[in-house]
Amino acid sequence: MDLSALRAPVIAAPMAGGPSTPELVAAVSAAGGFGYLAAGYLTPDALREKIAATRALTDSPFGVNVFVPARLDEQRQGADVEAYRGELLAVADALGVELPQPRWDDTDHFADKIDLLVQDPVDTVSFTFGCPGADVVRRLQSAGSDVVVTVTDADEALAAAREGADALCVQGSQAGGHRSTHRVDAIPNDLSYVDLLREVRSVSALPLVAAGGIADGREAARALSLGAVAVQAGTAFLLADEAGTSAAHRAGLQDPALDRTVVTRAFSGRPARGLRNQFVRDHDARSVPVFPVVDQLTKPIRAAAAKVEDHQLVSLWAGTRWQGLRPAAAAEVVAALAPVDDRRR
Repeated sequence: MDLSALRAPVIAAPMAGGPSTPELVAAVSAAGGFGYLAAGYLTPDALREKIAATRALTDSPFGVNVFVPARLDEQRQGADVEAYRGELLAVADALGVELPQPRWDDTDHFADKIDLLVQDPVDTVSFTFGCPGADVVRRLQSAGSDVVVTVTDADEALAAAREGADALCVQGSQAGGHRSTHRVDAIPNDLSYVDLLREVRSVSALPLVAAGGIADGREAARALSLGAVAVQAGTAFLLADEAGTSAAHRAGLQDPALDRTVVTRAFSGRPARGLRNQFVRDHDARSVPVFPVVDQLTKPIRAAAAKVEDHQLVSLWAGTRWQGLRPAAAAEVVAALAPVDDRRR
């Protein structure tokens, strides 16, 4: 994976659920970086439309990120999910919404999205939450796409390399949003991207992209000095003008009363870092590690709260360096993230 053509070795991370937009991808590309569309939670038709919209805005390469589906076991996990659903009923009633019955099939249309990306290839396809399978990797590569797998430890890196990945995104514990552990029920480690770069480099010669807690050019320069070919940032772009971040999420990120991030399963069933708001305080202790079923349960609550801009009941994903965020154009964010040495040229 050759990122040497980029004027700035800065990648806008895929942020599913709204923040990643064609406009953000195009603006990051125009500023010299590289952007991802997030396929997670989209239908294949919606993904197709976003790819087309991005191509209408930029001639630059861009990527698409896909969630690897989890193995679900309704017989084993069903009772826990029902118990958590009961926990959420009072919140749903207060908002005037109904909670759906749990669905245990592939609601994210993984196979259909792979077919779409083979038929209509983009420059890069990255994967979150696991390895997609060697056959999927080969199909995408044959179509002309590079394949990147997000990893959180050396074992996951080795698995991705065995499947033929072209590069690895090494995601440290400071990252906002979902931690890309390859097992839903895994307890995430607390290693920084610095530690993970060293650990993964010891077992793999693949190009490495550093992610997690990178918020300025000095941190980016540090990552490159440790062997990363680029840095990937998500939180830094959440308040970008071109991001699709909801008004509730934007307000939460700028609320001084929300003064720390935590890793929680309360909203989705997967460990994810976000601001500790009322929903996290009330429900984290009884959440269950079943993704995406828990995500489906909380979706009506989050949608209703977002509609009235109540940031206490929505997922406020954010990395540990969120407190310096300010609204800005994406180009300004890329410039701030560009390694210090690059900015001096």
